[in-house]
Amino acid sequence: MGEQIVSGQHRLIIADREQVEVEGVLHVESFDDREITLGTILGTLTLRGEDLNIRQLDLESGCFAVTGMIHGVQYSSAERGKGRGQGFWQKLLK
Repeated sequence: MGEQIVSGQHRLIIADREQVEVEGVLHVESFDDREITLGTILGTLTLRGEDLNIRQLDLESGCFAVTGMIHGVQYSSAERGKGRGQGFWQKLLK
């Protein structure tokens, strides 16, 4: 994750449910040892788990890394434009 992100690139990597790396992070909305909420270029991303520790945060490059036991990952809102950020089920149920 040491390279500069390309505008519009978002990546989420989870290794062994104990390490998470995210590219495309705009800001950290909230964090504690059980939940971290990030603003990303594709919407709000919430990580839930135990003993979560922020290992890296570089907002200039959009890189974020956390360690701990990951129990869940959830995206909640799309900030990009109509249509592109809609989920599969939202499109299907229209």
